[in-house]
Amino acid sequence: MTFEPLASDFYSYESLLTDREKQAIAELRAWLEADVKPIVGDHWERAEFPMQIVKPLAEHGVLSYGWDETKPFENSAVFRGFVAMELARVDASVATFVGVQNGLATGSISVCGSKEQRDEWIPKLASGEVLGAFGLTEPLSGSDSAQGLRTTAKRDGDTWVLNGAKRWIGNATFSDITIIWAKDVDDNQVKGFIVPTTTPGYTATKIQGKISLRAVQNADITLENVVVPESLRLANANSFRDTASVLRLTRAEVAWAAVGTSIGAYEAAVKYAGERVQFGKTIGSHQLIQDLLVKSLGNITASLGMVVRVSEMLDRGEQRDEHSALAKAYTTARMRETVAWAREACGGNGITLEYDVARFFADAEALYSYEGTREMNTLIVGRKITGSAAFV
Repeated sequence: MTFEPLASDFYSYESLLTDREKQAIAELRAWLEADVKPIVGDHWERAEFPMQIVKPLAEHGVLSYGWDETKPFENSAVFRGFVAMELARVDASVATFVGVQNGLATGSISVCGSKEQRDEWIPKLASGEVLGAFGLTEPLSGSDSAQGLRTTAKRDGDTWVLNGAKRWIGNATFSDITIIWAKDVDDNQVKGFIVPTTTPGYTATKIQGKISLRAVQNADITLENVVVPESLRLANANSFRDTASVLRLTRAEVAWAAVGTSIGAYEAAVKYAGERVQFGKTIGSHQLIQDLLVKSLGNITASLGMVVRVSEMLDRGEQRDEHSALAKAYTTARMRETVAWAREACGGNGITLEYDVARFFADAEALYSYEGTREMNTLIVGRKITGSAAFV
């Protein structure tokens, strides 16, 4: 299959990919365009996730690339970023499903699990045999999770007893396991647990009425005396610093997904501008529409340069919290501008699912907020700049 660069990759960052990586991107892109793009609008409107795409996602390696136990070939963080971008370019809900399954759930086990835990769970998650979720955010604790976590874990012999609640947990209505982060009542440190969702006392309830990422199945979780064996405690998760190590990896991929969401909206607007006729010519021939498209492309190009660099730093072991935080804060802010300009270029038709722009416009709001709001990521970077923490 021939690899075709995206017109929206204006400075040809795809040239950094190896031939094998380009082939994988070409195959993924073709499948997404043929089998996923035609159905996502309907699933978004019905607030249902297209479960039929999970197996093909696994077959395309999307759930495998980042992990030594399962990667089909040697690949770079830049390549994995392009994968996240390709997914979001078609649908941000699909990108978010993968981000939860592959980044947060599998990533927690990869970063914080023992060798035995990695060997057991990562292949199952990579194949889609087991579906995962990540339970950190709580009804009363979001940005202050490092200090404000209220879910508790109490050691009882060879088991742990978990009590508490989680909110906004993606994939949680259908996950087989959820990584639950809880505060140990004995040492007051945050620890992680692989919790099978069939465990007595575990309940997940779908959150209704969303206007963003409607196909993502977010849930409220309650934990009432949920008993988990010591063997399912993440062996190397001993404080919130370990939780943050997972978020550092996934936050950068959310930045890539923001670029993909921008591109999806931009490409839909370019297509519309070439078809819609007003005053006797296509609206793409009008100066004001060209201005909107050029500003959008500028945002995409600047953001793409940033995420490429952050991923290169990850490949070299140089990426730190403030690097991924700046990328997430900047790219999601530029995404918000870009999807608004794309919607504006489509006029009234920009608010209907028929032209795709409305879906990207709405979904951008969730990407802007999850895995660290712009404000929280700004404070992470601000602490690095000034040496002073200004979180409270």
